Amino acid sequence: MSTALALIHDGALTAGIGTVLYTATVTTATLTALLAPTVQRRRDARTVLTILVRNRRGDDDRPW
Repeated sequence: MSTALALIHDGALTAGIGTVLYTATVTTATLTALLAPTVQRRRDARTVLTILVRNRRGDDDRPW
């Protein structure tokens, strides 16, 4: 039983770390999109942000 609890704990810890890393990535892309000094960098950051937060449920009109 303790092995199962350890696996659940490790899985939850891994999921939490992944969530924090994803949030940090999205926050960095957002700040870059808002504060970048050049138009091209802001545009690139917005593109990355769009990819990171796109709706993956039933967007049939999108090309990807």
